[in-house]
Amino acid sequence: MEFPLLMRKLKLIWDFKGPDGIKIAEHHAIHLKEFIEIENYQDIPTGFEALSEFHAIAFLVVPEAQMKPLRDALKPHRGEVYSE
Repeated sequence: MEFPLLMRKLKLIWDFKGPDGIKIAEHHAIHLKEFIEIENYQDIPTGFEALSEFHAIAFLVVPEAQMKPLRDALKPHRGEVYSE
């Protein structure tokens, strides 16, 4: 299903690698959630995923129209189009 450009959701991603990557990603996700709450953003899910034993990510999912201010403030390592 194709969404119009401004209705798409983007997943902003922070990568953490190494033996402590999963713990660090989990902790970073807590700070992302706190930032979203403090800044009064609505409906922006955050979380973390272990991709392997030595690579994990923290992320947030944002409507494309809100991406630029969050990207500039939080400086993610990368991003991708989000599909549920």
